[in-house]
Amino acid sequence: MVYSETIKLESRDRAVSFHDVTEEVKDIVSRSGIRNGIAVVYSHHTTCSVITQECAFDMSMTGLETLQQDLVNVFEKWIPTCRYEGMYLHPGKKALDFAESVGEDNFGCHNTDAHLRSSIIGRNVTVVIEDGTPDLGEFGRIHFIDWDQTRGRTRSAKVMVIGE
Repeated sequence: MVYSETIKLESRDRAVSFHDVTEEVKDIVSRSGIRNGIAVVYSHHTTCSVITQECAFDMSMTGLETLQQDLVNVFEKWIPTCRYEGMYLHPGKKALDFAESVGEDNFGCHNTDAHLRSSIIGRNVTVVIEDGTPDLGEFGRIHFIDWDQTRGRTRSAKVMVIGE
């Protein structure tokens, strides 16, 4: 049996956005009626990631959990946020021309850091379902991350539950 739903999310403007989608995924698994199998949580956005991680409990001054802020800080050192045109090879003239043809603004195209971060972390996570419950361990949470800091916008995470 296969069952799927989409979770809609609102990303922050000018900041990396973390969305805890654990409870939504649990609800989707429950509605699926599947007792044993897997749940895949996936982003089709190429500047977003899906991870499992524990709750850090403490908050940073940015409003992120401290473990989330630590991840952002590590990536900022490794793959700095695009702050000026030409910082990265992407986007080139062809990419900018294409973006303009579909109504994208120039600033929104300068999100190479988000693409690189997403390609390293990945855009999906698979969770085992046992007895109708996602097996996340004692502290496990599912987070959807929007690495793109060029603007806030509506994002979506697809959840597909497969099993019996």
